[in-house]
Amino acid sequence: MPLLELSGVEARYGPIKALHDVTLTLDDGEVVALLGANGAGKTTTLRAISGTVRRSGNVSFGGRSLGRRSPESIAKLGIAHVPEGRGLFPELTVWENLRMGAYVRGERKTIRAEAPRVLGYFPWLEERKTQQAGTLSGGEQQMLALARALVSRPRLLMLDEPSLGLAPTIVAEIFRIVRELNTEDGLSVLVVEQNAKIALESSARAYVLEVGRVAVEGASAELERHEGVRKSYLGY
Repeated sequence: MPLLELSGVEARYGPIKALHDVTLTLDDGEVVALLGANGAGKTTTLRAISGTVRRSGNVSFGGRSLGRRSPESIAKLGIAHVPEGRGLFPELTVWENLRMGAYVRGERKTIRAEAPRVLGYFPWLEERKTQQAGTLSGGEQQMLALARALVSRPRLLMLDEPSLGLAPTIVAEIFRIVRELNTEDGLSVLVVEQNAKIALESSARAYVLEVGRVAVEGASAELERHEGVRKSYLGY
């Protein structure tokens, strides 16, 4: 049984249908990439999973239907969503933002248990605990957003455009950490990314969305050789 399964999922923003019969799976311990142009439905797919957009069809996680569950209930099941734009609280300190990530599992106990593990991946956060999150660089903010998600010890991490607006060296470091989390902790990852090259290099399988539909799917290595994917997303 897949860890995550979407079957016939449709989603709307008012009268506008953003997803059309989307079906995909993700196994426990797997990294899967969602590729596609702007407006293809990638972000909406993540929102359909986390319960933050009106949807129909079936979404199940760990064998449980997410049905009418609230976003908070879905987060408590072990799904952490790092949205595009990071979703930090800029006026709060680094440490206060990390504590917000622990909220879904009981803040005090969770932050004590998980902070040392998370800070091991992002050691610079220790010395920046009292700094306002809004004064961090873009790359540092993205890493803080990732650290905040990890504090809840999720089974599935969903990343929406983690490379957006960042220098290539920072992007490479973020994906290195994600691969390490997958390899060492067995963390399952669903990543939306316009940088198709690094997304395919970092994932086992990928889906390409076009106007709200799954157009292509398969092993990432195969999609790197797929003529349409190469021309549209890899630039050769």
